[in-house]
Amino acid sequence: MVLAPSATALRCVTRAAVSSARKLAPQRPANNLMMSRPLCSIGSLSIYDRTTNNALTSKSLSTVASSLSDSLSHLSLHQQHQQKSPFSTHAAKTTVQQQQQPLGEPITFLTLSNLADNPGAVKKKRRVGRGIGSSKGKTCGRGHKGQKARAGKGVHPTFEGGQTKFYKRMPKIGKMKNSRFKLNLIPINVGTVQNYITMGRLRPERSDGVITMKDMVNAGMFPNSAVKSGVKLLGDGKEWLRDKLHIEVPWASATAIEAIESKGGFVTTVHYNRLALRAHLKPHKFPLKPEAMLAREKEDAAEEATLDLHDMHLLPKRARPPTKYMPYYTDYAKRGYLNPKVQLERKKRGLKEIH
Repeated sequence: MVLAPSATALRCVTRAAVSSARKLAPQRPANNLMMSRPLCSIGSLSIYDRTTNNALTSKSLSTVASSLSDSLSHLSLHQQHQQKSPFSTHAAKTTVQQQQQPLGEPITFLTLSNLADNPGAVKKKRRVGRGIGSSKGKTCGRGHKGQKARAGKGVHPTFEGGQTKFYKRMPKIGKMKNSRFKLNLIPINVGTVQNYITMGRLRPERSDGVITMKDMVNAGMFPNSAVKSGVKLLGDGKEWLRDKLHIEVPWASATAIEAIESKGGFVTTVHYNRLALRAHLKPHKFPLKPEAMLAREKEDAAEEATLDLHDMHLLPKRARPPTKYMPYYTDYAKRGYLNPKVQLERKKRGLKEIH
């Protein structure tokens, strides 16, 4: 199989043949200038001497033909050898595969030179009051006079022209409804109670030896006016606790209960509403009991205990806790006074009943 030579190969062979033919052809005088005709053609290529316009002789033509045939035979053999070579085939396949393989997305690195915001992330603020040509000059889009044209916040968003606002027309629900039952408690640590007992300032008034909020007020631990909802007993300073204490407070932490009961004491959490708290802190504000009632109570309590200050006044009946706090005061883990187990424990210890 003989391959057809390419156009570039034919041009190279033709130039070589023409240059060899010039050396063998006779020279003509310079004054005989006439265009020469093609003397030899191969396909669409013609061989002639453009520089000297000399006619090629038979000898030069035979030389050109022999050189052309030799060059073409060498060129065809070279191309056949390249096609049969396995290395050339593998290289050609590798080149084709590399051209067909996608290069993927270009890799870019973030540097200070290309660091910038996303398009549209930053919007330039409009400047007002810069002349009528800017469409926001003079009054700056606020109009003439009025509350909205003045400096300041203007009209409140909830303002409805003077009528009752929408959020005030809605009923109270959730925390708004139960906010009146919120407890504002004074924190008192177990270590502070022990310090006041050690100093001799905190002494129980009741005959059963129970420490109450009134005893804490009398000891100067906090003023009477500071008690809004009661006291919360906390467990800080439990390592200093030495005495056996019986305490009645509205609220107590688990650490404080554990610390006091580890020394043999007992904690009772008792609910006080506003009236019960006033009766507890200021019993002298309420009238005394009649003599007949006091005499009957003294006879009943002759064997058990003496009457205290709270027993000598007509105090209102204690109110039950609200539904929100009823689970707390009925739980034994919280030592609630409404729990039957707590009531039985108080009776075993000889403590007075909570009416």
